[in-house]
Amino acid sequence: MILISIIVPVYKVEKYIEKCIETIREQTFKNLEIILVDDGSPDRCPEVCDYYAQKDSRIKVIHKKNGGLSEARNSGLEIMTGEYVAFIDSDDYIDSNYIFDLYKTINEEEADIVSCNYYQLDENYHKLKYRKKIINSQKKYLII
Repeated sequence: MILISIIVPVYKVEKYIEKCIETIREQTFKNLEIILVDDGSPDRCPEVCDYYAQKDSRIKVIHKKNGGLSEARNSGLEIMTGEYVAFIDSDDYIDSNYIFDLYKTINEEEADIVSCNYYQLDENYHKLKYRKKIINSQKKYLII
């Protein structure tokens, strides 16, 4: 089965990080490599990342000096081993079929890249909905 790497840059999101990680762990598509990049976060985020790495063998943690979002994502790209990559912000969370639906679209449409729009949730946390866009290119990526 194909491996999909998910890279999550983490910085000052103590309030949101656990929900983000849990929704990634609960994906219906299970063959995931989850890379949490602690970008020198001064709150409890580094400890939370380490806790989840001990709890789930699919999770890898990188602790680094703060260098910003792009550098954090690039750090994850350097160690990823999946055939596809998804980037998820650490203050976001995703529907349980999120990765499966995007991967399914890649296969059905023979696309190299799939991206999607997002909707903000209201205060009642109504279920996340998204639309899919299909883009063909020479490289294979899941862009989230």
